[in-house]
Order: sequence, then C-alpha cells, then structure tokens
Amino acid sequence: MAAAPSAHGFLRAAGQAAQGDSVVGALPPTSSAPLPTRPAATADEFYDPANPDLGRLQNAREAVRQLPQDRDGRIDWMAALRTGAIAPRSQLGGGAGSPPLDLDIIMKRTRQMPFVRFPHRSHTEWLACSNCHPAIFEARAGSTTIRMEDIFRGRYCGTCHDRVAFVTHRACDRCHSVPNDGRGG
Repeated sequence: MAAAPSAHGFLRAAGQAAQGDSVVGALPPTSSAPLPTRPAATADEFYDPANPDLGRLQNAREAVRQLPQDRDGRIDWMAALRTGAIAPRSQLGGGAGSPPLDLDIIMKRTRQMPFVRFPHRSHTEWLACSNCHPAIFEARAGSTTIRMEDIFRGRYCGTCHDRVAFVTHRACDRCHSVPNDGRGG
C-alpha cells in the first residue's frame, strides 16, 4: 500500500515524492518558470503522516509556542537565541566549538537598493563555516553573484531564508540595511 503523500514534502520517507515537490537548485538561474509558492503553515507541516513513529513525536506547535515570533508570525530564531529561549549546541557531542566569526561583508551590487550587510556573526552562532562554504558560497568575498531571483528559488541565501529563517520578500530592510550612496557595483 502506498503511503499518503505529505502536503508539503518535508521529512518524507526516503524515495517518496509528492506531486509538486521541488528540488532546491533544480531551476537554472535564468529560468522564467513561475516562482514556487509556500502554502500557509499547518500543524503537521514538518511530519510525514506515513511515518509509523508519528505518534511519538512532539507536536510542532507545542514545541515552538513559547519562542518569539517575527512580524510574519514565524519564529524569530535570533531573538530566541538572544533571549535564552534556546541554547543550541555548537557540536552534536557537546563541547566548545569555534567562536563566532565577527565579520560583516557589505555587498554593493544592489542597483538602486541599499547595500546588503551580511553579518557572519549571527550566522556562525548557529552554523559551522562548512555549512555554507564552499558548497553554497565560495569563501572569498565578491566571488558569488547573488540575485534575488536565485534567493527566491532556494539558492544561496534562499537555502535557509524563506524556508527556515525570515521571509526575505517581506523584510528587505533586514539585509538591505546600508545606505547606497550611488557608487555601488
């Protein structure tokens, strides 16, 4: 008997795919295909209903209901970290990991938009450098051309943003935060 497909395709048993599932990075960067839309969150969004251990898992809403939310009603992970609502481990086995990298990169290829400040610190409080380098970004400033279309399609910053982290198209100012004096790239 075939398992019922999940409405969202998250955490499905290996080898299963639901109609409409997309693969991150499957669209070429110049594709004119319509952008995928994300349906409103549901209580079982992250669970495979065919998983035989489904009843043993904590309810997702219960697990996150005490965490701070952003203006879109999604979890504000940085606020959760800053307030102590969560305290993620730096390594699976415990112990001290590398200290956060306190280095901002200013991206100036933004046309008329304010420049983008990429704060390594807020990312490396969560992630090891190897999570992003070199698979998602080359480890040299300015070596990766990033377009908003790519982010919306789940590439580069969109690997996490619009999926786990804040929604980019509703929070432009969170990245485009440095005044553009008109002399950018």
